[in-house]
Amino acid sequence: MRKALIFALTLAGPGFADGPLVVVGGGDRPAPAMRRFFEWAGGPKARILVVAWASGEPLGSFEGVQDDLAPLNPASLTMAPLPPLDAEARALFLSLLKDATGVFFGGGDQARIMNVLADPQLLAAVRARHRAGVVFGGTSAGAAVMSRMMITGDGDFTTIDATKVVTREGLGLIPGVIVDQHFLQRSRQNRLFGLVLAHPQQLGVGIDEDAAILVSSGRAEVVGGSVMLVDGQKQPGALVVRLVPPGGSFALPR
Repeated sequence: MRKALIFALTLAGPGFADGPLVVVGGGDRPAPAMRRFFEWAGGPKARILVVAWASGEPLGSFEGVQDDLAPLNPASLTMAPLPPLDAEARALFLSLLKDATGVFFGGGDQARIMNVLADPQLLAAVRARHRAGVVFGGTSAGAAVMSRMMITGDGDFTTIDATKVVTREGLGLIPGVIVDQHFLQRSRQNRLFGLVLAHPQQLGVGIDEDAAILVSSGRAEVVGGSVMLVDGQKQPGALVVRLVPPGGSFALPR
C-alpha cells in the first residue's frame, strides 16, 4: 500500500486561513484529491514542494508523492532539503517555499515536522505562504500538522481521557478543528473523543485511510472514504458523532 494521504481543503472567508488545503487520512492517496491539489497549485504551471521531514525514509516518501503528481506534468516537483538544516539548507528551503505554488507534507512522525518548524522564522514563513493563497496538502503525519492542537501519537488511548493524549502546537491552518488520521483502521476514536470533550469549541475530524477532505469556502467535501465528525458543542459533556461518506460534505467552524 502506498504511504500517506491527501487531504484537500480550501479555506476562505472570515475565520479561515487563505490558502486551500488537501488533507488525506493515510493509506492510498485518493486520485481526485491529488488532482485537486495539482489544479489548486496551478495545473501545468504548478511548482510543487514536497516536505518529507516526517519520514524515516524521506526519499521513499518523496517518491510516493512524485508517483502521484508527476504524471499530471507540473512545471516542477522538488524535494525540500532534509534536516538538520544548516544555514545553506535553511536558505534553500525558504527560497523553494517562496517559489512554490503547492506544498505537500508526507507521512511519518508529525513531531519531526514541528521539530524543524520550532525555528520561529521557518514556521512564520510556512504560515505566511498559506495565507498568501498557496495550496497545502498532507498525508498521515502531514495531515496531523494542519491542526493548531496537533495530536503527536503519544499517550494512553485505552481510555477516553484528554489528559492521556499528548498534543503540541501544529501549523494551525484549520481553525477550530482537531484532525486525526488512520482513524477507524487504527481505532483512534478514544483520543479524539477525549480531546473534544475537554475542548468542546473544537470540531474533531477523524479521516479514514484512503480518504481525504477537500475544502472550499468553509466547506469540506469528502472523497475516497469516510470521515467521522465529533462535535462537543451541541450538549455540555456529550458528543454528537456523525459519519460523512464519500461524496458528502460538511461546514467547518468559523
